[in-house]
Amino acid sequence: MNSFGEALVEGYQPLMPALALPDPKDVHVLAAAIHGRADAIVTYNLKDFPVDVAARHGIEVKHPDDFIVNVIDLDTAKELTAIGSQRRQFRNPAVTAEDYLDRFRKSGLVQASHRLQPLAELF
Repeated sequence: MNSFGEALVEGYQPLMPALALPDPKDVHVLAAAIHGRADAIVTYNLKDFPVDVAARHGIEVKHPDDFIVNVIDLDTAKELTAIGSQRRQFRNPAVTAEDYLDRFRKSGLVQASHRLQPLAELF
């Protein structure tokens, strides 16, 4: 928890009884997003986070692929720097840009992979 402590949200539990989602085990995620004033919930689990329910609280629900494409579009140079830095952390074995994009595709990040493919030499 120490590596990204500013993302930790506490005190959301009182909101939980007033919230309903298709999977009750996910209510804590919505409650934490509301309490933490998040703009979005980024999840592969779109079916359990109905857009209309989240929107009532000013929260967008986004698939990780859409989120990453948006981040790339907002500041391509900065995102390429971040991706390159992350890719270079893989050392044993080293991960090529193509390997990295293959991992994106296997993780369902198909749009992001396509967006980054022509830029692979830059990261």
